[in-house]
Amino acid sequence: MNKKGLIGVQMSTIAPAKMPSFDAYETMARLTDIGYHCAEVSQVPMTRENVAGFRRAIDELDFNISSLTAAVAPMFPGMPGEYLCNPDDYRKMLEDARALNCDMFRIGMMPMNAIGNARKCIDFAKTAEEYALRLKEDGIDLYYHNHHMEFMKVDGVYLLDLLRANAPHMGFELDTHWIHRGGENPVAFIRRYAGVIRLLHLKDYRIANVNMPDMTRGFDVKAFSNAFFSEPVQFAELGEGNLPIRECIEAGLESGAEYFLVEQDDCYGRDPFESLRISRDHLIRLGYGDWF
Repeated sequence: MNKKGLIGVQMSTIAPAKMPSFDAYETMARLTDIGYHCAEVSQVPMTRENVAGFRRAIDELDFNISSLTAAVAPMFPGMPGEYLCNPDDYRKMLEDARALNCDMFRIGMMPMNAIGNARKCIDFAKTAEEYALRLKEDGIDLYYHNHHMEFMKVDGVYLLDLLRANAPHMGFELDTHWIHRGGENPVAFIRRYAGVIRLLHLKDYRIANVNMPDMTRGFDVKAFSNAFFSEPVQFAELGEGNLPIRECIEAGLESGAEYFLVEQDDCYGRDPFESLRISRDHLIRLGYGDWF
């Protein structure tokens, strides 16, 4: 039998803020209807009701919760939420994970004041390392999710590599879109992080149509420049962008990834469930139908 992973959904794609109403069980049921049986929890308040809804999905829908979002401290001072640095929050987060048969936490982003600051980035990494070791004793692996900003270089070294060097017991949840947007080849970079990834975000990268100004009455240099150099990059359904999705998946599998989570930060007016269906169909065409 060939080795395979489990394909799921990153919940930020269909987070409560993007839906008129949110019920954890009903949302998981909708995902099941379009073929997904796994999710990573992000941007979902872990209220008693939502935890119970996820648990019901596990029991009744054969659902799997791959990982829960955690943070060592607020993204910026005063930001509400649950944090590992708060003893009560730490205990509750462990209880949630155990209730959902989950053994992974993932950090979505480093604190804002560490972005672009090597010293603060290293300080964050050392703090994360302390929690990675503590969580390990409690049966939880800790991972860090990258964006493009971690590919900023300080003295020729990526911030992401600084995190890895200073938090050797923390793993990494790599994201195909953000790696590419950071200027790296996602296939090669995934392989570079072999052995420290269990989670991989599958997200395509699309160049949107540029709305060029009407030039029938003459060439307007400023209008042309504003249109041509506007940000055309978009998130995309798998198969509707430019990334080699199959190669990314295979590199992930070879490098230790177990969960392959479909994510789309913005669906640009398309229903998120429809976007997830399109991505699912593409993955089935690529031959990963038995990974769902």
